[in-house]
Amino acid sequence: MATAIPDHKIDITNDVCPMTFVRTRLKLETMTPGQVLEVTLGAGEPLKNVPRSVTEMGDEVVELAEITDTPGTYRLIIRKGS
Repeated sequence: MATAIPDHKIDITNDVCPMTFVRTRLKLETMTPGQVLEVTLGAGEPLKNVPRSVTEMGDEVVELAEITDTPGTYRLIIRKGS
C-alpha cells in the first residue's frame, strides 16, 4: 500500500512528553478533515504515547515506521478525523 502524501510535516524529535503530543495536537487542529500530517519522532515515550493519543482523539494512524537511515527515529503518518 502506498504511503499517503503529507499535507503538513512536523519534527518533534527534540521535544519531550507531554510537548510531543501538544505540538502534534496543535498542528492537527489547524488542518481540515482528511488532510495528512507526517510527524518525525523519537523512540521511547513519544513513540508509545503520540500514536495512542491521536487515535483516542479520533484521528487515524495511517503508518508508523522507523526511518531506516536514522535508527531510533520514526515517521508517523496521521489522517485528520472529522
